[in-house]
Amino acid sequence: MNDAAPAIHSPLLQSEGVTHAFFTRQGGVSEGLYASLNGGAGSRDSAEAVAENKRRMALALGVAPHKLLVPYQVHSAEARAIDSPWSERPHCDGVVTATRGLALGVTGADCGIVLFCDPGAQVIAAAHAGWKGALEGVLDSTLEQMERLGASRPAITAVLGPTISKASYEVGPEFVARFVKADADNESFFRASINAGKSMFDLPGYIGARLRAEGVGAFENLDLDTYADERRFYSYRRSVHRNEPDFGRLVAAIALPA
Repeated sequence: MNDAAPAIHSPLLQSEGVTHAFFTRQGGVSEGLYASLNGGAGSRDSAEAVAENKRRMALALGVAPHKLLVPYQVHSAEARAIDSPWSERPHCDGVVTATRGLALGVTGADCGIVLFCDPGAQVIAAAHAGWKGALEGVLDSTLEQMERLGASRPAITAVLGPTISKASYEVGPEFVARFVKADADNESFFRASINAGKSMFDLPGYIGARLRAEGVGAFENLDLDTYADERRFYSYRRSVHRNEPDFGRLVAAIALPA
């Protein structure tokens, strides 16, 4: 029986020699809060369940499970190029490769999960872009690492997977001030909330603007709101609002099958 995990795909990333997947929360073996395709090694879910979920994701991507590589994410601006499976997960938020047989993934549960590909150069990447990483430059760093492996920015496609939307992302004045201090034009990514003193933040719009400013050839936002779509997606913010003790993690991954 083919138990590969189902996923969402972008036509922009469809290319010979490349596979990719924006996995939903469906198609795995985890239970309870984590039902069912939890990819979060850092969650309190059963390690055995997460490993089986990863196996199903790797099958969908066409690589061996130990070659589906997801870093230890720390909301940083750091991206790393890799050419072989690691023995210990590096602390970074972007991963890049031109090595066949490897799949690169990132996890998220409201944060931006972005996949990149230069099909001509056969260079791929994945980045975890929460508000902090996006603001501090993880997308820029990922593109720089891709260039070092032979990619060209005008040839790179970047696709943003399931992410919390502006309609669901309320923030306080200190948050707004941090973005405006970095760049006054960032004020355009906020609008007033119905709650006094609060604002709604457009994280997908900010990510798209950063990538366009960095010169990528094409960008797509799949426009999928993790907070609003409980059936398909995990959401950290939704779990907080419900006082739940933990939450599952979605996985987005891209591969160069051997």
